[in-house]
Amino acid sequence: MKTLSKADLPLPKPRVSDPEVLAAEIIERLTYGIGKDAKVATPHDWLTATILVVRDRIIDKWMESTRATYADNAKRVYYLSLEFLIGRLMRDAMSNLGLMEEIRQALASLGVELDVIAGLEPDAALGNGGLGRLAACFMESLATVDIPAYGYGIRYVHGLFRQQMAEGWQVELPETWLAHGNPWEFERRESSYEIGFGGGVETINGQNEDLRYVWKPSERVIATAYDTPVVGWRGERVNTLRLWSAQPIDPILLDAFNAGDHIGALRESNKAETLTRVLYPADATAAGQELRLRQEYFFCSASLQDILRRHLQQGNPLSALPEKVSIQLNDTHPAVSVAELMRLLCDIHGVDFDTAWDITWKTFSYTNHTLLPEALESWPVPLFERLLPRHMQLVYAINAKILLDARKNRAFTDTEIRHISLIDESGDRRVRMGNLAFIGSHSINGVSALHTELMKETVFADLHKLYPERINNKTNGITPRRWLMQCNPQLTSLVREAIGDDFLDDAGKLTALDAFADDASFQEKFAAVKRANKERLSNLVASRMGIRLDPSAMFDIQIKRIHEYKRQLLNIVETVALFDQIRSHPERDWVPRVKLFAGKAAPSYHNAKLIIKLANDVARVVNNDPSVRGLLKVVFIPNYNVSLAEVMVPAADLSEQISTAGMEASGTGNMKFALNGALTIGTLDGANVEMRDHVGEENIVIFGMTAEEVGKARADGHNPRTTIEASRELSQALSSIASGVFSPDDRGRFAGLINGIYQHDWFMVAEDFDAYAKAQREVDGIWTDPQSWYGKTIRNTARMGWFSSDRTIRQYNSDIWRA
Repeated sequence: MKTLSKADLPLPKPRVSDPEVLAAEIIERLTYGIGKDAKVATPHDWLTATILVVRDRIIDKWMESTRATYADNAKRVYYLSLEFLIGRLMRDAMSNLGLMEEIRQALASLGVELDVIAGLEPDAALGNGGLGRLAACFMESLATVDIPAYGYGIRYVHGLFRQQMAEGWQVELPETWLAHGNPWEFERRESSYEIGFGGGVETINGQNEDLRYVWKPSERVIATAYDTPVVGWRGERVNTLRLWSAQPIDPILLDAFNAGDHIGALRESNKAETLTRVLYPADATAAGQELRLRQEYFFCSASLQDILRRHLQQGNPLSALPEKVSIQLNDTHPAVSVAELMRLLCDIHGVDFDTAWDITWKTFSYTNHTLLPEALESWPVPLFERLLPRHMQLVYAINAKILLDARKNRAFTDTEIRHISLIDESGDRRVRMGNLAFIGSHSINGVSALHTELMKETVFADLHKLYPERINNKTNGITPRRWLMQCNPQLTSLVREAIGDDFLDDAGKLTALDAFADDASFQEKFAAVKRANKERLSNLVASRMGIRLDPSAMFDIQIKRIHEYKRQLLNIVETVALFDQIRSHPERDWVPRVKLFAGKAAPSYHNAKLIIKLANDVARVVNNDPSVRGLLKVVFIPNYNVSLAEVMVPAADLSEQISTAGMEASGTGNMKFALNGALTIGTLDGANVEMRDHVGEENIVIFGMTAEEVGKARADGHNPRTTIEASRELSQALSSIASGVFSPDDRGRFAGLINGIYQHDWFMVAEDFDAYAKAQREVDGIWTDPQSWYGKTIRNTARMGWFSSDRTIRQYNSDIWRA
């Protein structure tokens, strides 16, 4: 009998996508994959059976893609991110494979509604906000533009918390998305690696009298891979999202168990499983900080061991790593990878320090997402050294190399040396992870043109002086498959009817829609689509919260992570001022508005949680005041996630992008709203600047201070009290909030929050209030002229094609990865 080689193995036959065939496959999966008779199958059973049928077709493409990459020994991109906010996957996969209608018909023939079972799919709780959603968009675009890639992250059991409201306060509950398994993932037991913590470092003599360093960890856990296929548009390539789960080396201590210590016998299991239970554990305590550092090192070490194993398995020398591997660090969370790759190269593979460093910085590239110094992670030196002693040695060695070069060859001053050092000595000594990521990468990119320039001038000014060629810009993007075709199928159909199908493959072709912006018939159809999407959101709010909305009102939406710099507080204060105006001047022709908020606050972020409470308190008062006559409603929808965004984004008339100028790196929510035909009100911050340039300044409402003006005001020590006293509407709104008008049960609840605006107003709420209120009345004026309104919003849709993540990924590849 002939022995088949891997190359001789037969490929699976192409699968038929006829609805009758699909229906038969769904029944087969239901019977043999789930063990259920169709007569007693539950909606969840039908969902799983349908996913398995779709998954089979993805696996065929997945194996083809993997075989081709191995055969070509092609360069791979590895995207390391602590978050991947992938959302529900079934619609995404069906749409990209071109199976949506065929599956719908197949299920209908079996008496099952696709929309009903699709709504049961859990939202993967693997991210928080824009950072994680960007990573998910990038993974889809990497497959779409045919770049071999892996995403690496953590398989969180509970992920980010599930948000509920208790009397208007945020309550964090565990998200249970994995409670009943995940049909999309595959456990890869063969891809398991030991990860160490603690212990000490031994020095031994190596060859040629060189010293070798051996880390002897005191704790070890096992990282096991779980793979999820990520299918690109038209299904031409399928890449891999590999998530790590932590498992103990000894799941149970039998001696302790048999001695009666049944709980203590499981301590190793509990300790390991804690690593991958929750995304962003609160770091207000020392234990919380330690857990975060453990998580970051755990997934970075497992990912790098996996990358090196694959590289060597294909017969490539370590010296060729930069030619075959490009590792992108998504923000500072994976920055410890720089030290870990050095450890693996030097200690495990015997590469000398200088050669290892040359390999390392040529392999890594780093995306910075923030200018906030507190968001550029740093770790106390004692914690870092206790948990990762060998890495601390390597950080000091890298630091010595860089600082000596800066001093001897670049004549850096003491101040400049302090700024570029990997060790912050301004207080308790801390390891600067942002500096480590910068120094250890050949490319450092910002995520909007403004953000990139501010990086050079602020947080990385001295590192930019040291390495002036490294900083570059890659403006963020969004995948139009998820954020137009799937979340807004009616608008997609309308656009196809108007300009054809070319935009489905190239979002840049949306510009052809410009010709229809002033067409009365098209505007009417566009308005009907928007109305239908608003009715859908209204039904969701009614069913979840018992609040009735008027779809003919302007839907004014701000959905994003709750943070003071994103200025939900500015929005709420202006809402209070508008509430007072409507009651004081009933004779005016007010535009009916629904103010919608959603987003989560970090568990330990007191002011952010207070802002959520304020939004709910204001909603309770406004929505129950008969003198408002339904002209204003305020709604905070709990538990914001991808699935909720997919309903809210298409329903928005007005998109709130009002961050303090110079503080939002880019934003991607702004792009999603505009693509779906919303008008943006915003500051000149992040990607709003480029959006204005693309959609035209007449089709976006910009207000407020520029980043330069914000910096000058802070430097000059501006006096917010003077600004507040000069604005009657602002002072009255702040006074009513602070005095307890909206919190009669606790009159002083918001006094501290408002006092912060009077005392320092770091986020320029007072400084920008009058400009914001004026811009909102400008929006009212546009709304009262439907022809003007829809002309502007149609042009937003038409001109947003440049903000496709396909374009962003192609720029990354041509300038940085070269895969």
